[in-house]
Amino acid sequence: MGNTRAALRLGLTGGIGSGKSTVAAMFAKMGAAVIDADAISRAATGAGGLAIDTLRETFGASMLTAEGALDRDQMRALVFVDPLAKARLESIVHPLVGMAIAEQSKQADVTGARCIVFDIPLLVESLHWRATLDRVLVVDCSQDTQIQRVTARNGLSVDAVKNIIASQAPRPLRLRAADAVVYNDGITIVDLAQQMREFSTQFEL
Repeated sequence: MGNTRAALRLGLTGGIGSGKSTVAAMFAKMGAAVIDADAISRAATGAGGLAIDTLRETFGASMLTAEGALDRDQMRALVFVDPLAKARLESIVHPLVGMAIAEQSKQADVTGARCIVFDIPLLVESLHWRATLDRVLVVDCSQDTQIQRVTARNGLSVDAVKNIIASQAPRPLRLRAADAVVYNDGITIVDLAQQMREFSTQFEL
């Protein structure tokens, strides 16, 4: 059937290790058009990405891997201790990500998507997003669960994960920004899928 109304624009966010990417994949299976801001950012900062030349000029070739991609571990360590470096990085990457998101959103509208899910890790931190979205869904879990998942998944130390969590919006702030919350803590993937099926009726998927 053709699209007879404007697509619902749903913001999806959550802290590292919350399971946000898993929820995004479930939305995609239900027919939503999913726009992944982190994937766009990784492409822009990967080998041959649109941001690489400017990153090299700004931070030096030593901030790139042997393959020519941004060394994310090195950059994470730098921006943690140097707020100016973080601002410079964001001024390079964020406009490229914004343009790609706008283009993918336009394409989703053209193809008749009923729901466009904007998977944005920094949705709460970037205040301009709220005005562009119809609803915001937050995937939530405890900090202990975040640490357990990320150390197992990425091999990072507990302190490294805590530093990442500290750099993101506080959990209470994310929850206050939510129109709906998925609690992904102490449940199975089957339970999570059931929650998403229930939420999908609210979002008319």
